[in-house]
Amino acid sequence: MNLEFLESMGWNPHFQRAFEPYAGSGCLAARVASEYQDIYRLYTEQGEVLAKVSGKLRFQARGRQDFPAVGDWVAINTGANGAPAENEVANQTAINPSQAAITPNQAVTIQAVLPRRSKFSRKLAGRTTEEQVVAANVNTVFLVTALNGDFNPRRMERYLTMAWESGANPVIILNKADLCDNVELKIAESAAVAIGAPIHAISCTREEGLDALAPYLKKGCTVALLGSSGVGKSTLVNRLVGDDIRQVRDVRGGDDRGRHTTTNRDLIRLPQGGLIIDTPGMRELQLWDADKGLQDTFEDIAALAGQCRFRDCRHRSEPGCAVQEALISGELDSGRYESYRKLQKELAYLDRKEDPAEQRTEKERWKKIHQAAKKIRPR
Repeated sequence: MNLEFLESMGWNPHFQRAFEPYAGSGCLAARVASEYQDIYRLYTEQGEVLAKVSGKLRFQARGRQDFPAVGDWVAINTGANGAPAENEVANQTAINPSQAAITPNQAVTIQAVLPRRSKFSRKLAGRTTEEQVVAANVNTVFLVTALNGDFNPRRMERYLTMAWESGANPVIILNKADLCDNVELKIAESAAVAIGAPIHAISCTREEGLDALAPYLKKGCTVALLGSSGVGKSTLVNRLVGDDIRQVRDVRGGDDRGRHTTTNRDLIRLPQGGLIIDTPGMRELQLWDADKGLQDTFEDIAALAGQCRFRDCRHRSEPGCAVQEALISGELDSGRYESYRKLQKELAYLDRKEDPAEQRTEKERWKKIHQAAKKIRPR
């Protein structure tokens, strides 16, 4: 095992301990760089390879959250034991022709996903009540927003809630400072909602402020870029890499809204030693299991709630409500409080929907187990 390479990719004692049961069976450690439907591009000490999940992993998965995500560490097998045929993997590269050159010399299967240190999750877009892991094993989350007409503190609160819940450290990146007449005002507005999170104003176009990001991008550290379309995530990646590896497009005229350019998540190695996960702009960011993140993002409201006369205060018309008093005095911004209430209701609604979904998932899991048992039962 090439520890120097693995450590440069973020390997640490936590993953080493989790990998030990698989090391004895001849597995190798790898990190997921990209996901293309059922095919994964992996970084290994032997180079980049394409892989599929094993039948056992697919069978045992309770849902989408148990499959590999970009940033995951996985145990892989490079033999013919249950692995897909080499030409089958090669043919799948047609979904992303730029990756065709990295077709592995051997068929590779992912046997297991190692326990995650952190994960940025959201509810899967649409009506399905299911978790989608956007990025895993991230040290820092860059929440990128643009200092133009698309600047939105309420959206920032939503991203912050998910970031704090992930276990990674959120950092606010205010991009396109060259388009803003009052950067200090926007920093102050961001600080009012991003309590406890560092804030950096940058301009990728003029390459200003990028040096301040270096401490987050040290060797072995992983940063995930999150934000809506058009905020400049891909341009930031290009500046950090030192080459135009990501396609960029201008924002729409009239409303400064972004155009959807990046279409998949990628773990990218940076010249300075760190790693960065670029993600597509999210048109829909629904919360997932973010109670702690909500408290961390709105700790000012939580502190006020602790001063209410009644412990079960609903902050409406109860006497001695510190939250209502703060709203009346102007100490608490009404827009921020409404944002808190909206996210709180969203989480409560998700909890009500999740229980039936969990029951259906468990029922399907046992159905598969019984079907498998019937196949091997002696006649």
